[in-house]
Amino acid sequence: MYLRPPSEEDGKSIWDLVKSTRVLDLNSAYSYLLLTKYYCDTCVVAEADGKIVGFVSAFQPPRQAEVIFVWQVAVDEEFRRRRLGLNMLKHLLAREICSNCRYLELTVNPSNHAAFNLYYQLAHDLKTSCVEEECFPSRLFPGEKHEEEVMLRIGPLI
Repeated sequence: MYLRPPSEEDGKSIWDLVKSTRVLDLNSAYSYLLLTKYYCDTCVVAEADGKIVGFVSAFQPPRQAEVIFVWQVAVDEEFRRRRLGLNMLKHLLAREICSNCRYLELTVNPSNHAAFNLYYQLAHDLKTSCVEEECFPSRLFPGEKHEEEVMLRIGPLI
């Protein structure tokens, strides 16, 4: 397993991976190309035998130098339950760009128990807290099918 920053060449494979999860919101292929081009320092791909099997999209929010916001964590079905998501997040936090990061923030649907488990395990491993608060109520999303998004804030990390 090889963890690294993504390149633009990975964009299509990342889109395919996110689509295959059937759980994550599938964004446009263009958005994944933007992430690989402009946010590669805060994104991670996991590669096994030349295939993208994991992806973390993250960025530093404007005017929040001490925060890294994790947008999505995708893991190929064949590689789940192997701590790959956790290892990709730890890999991200070990990068120079995260050296002044005090908090990891992310949003999760209440029904995504695997994601909650992942983020609480990360907080436990880092010996820090994970605090929940409402972020985006379901009424803000178009249509009637999107759950609310809960904000998790992991930290302090330093």
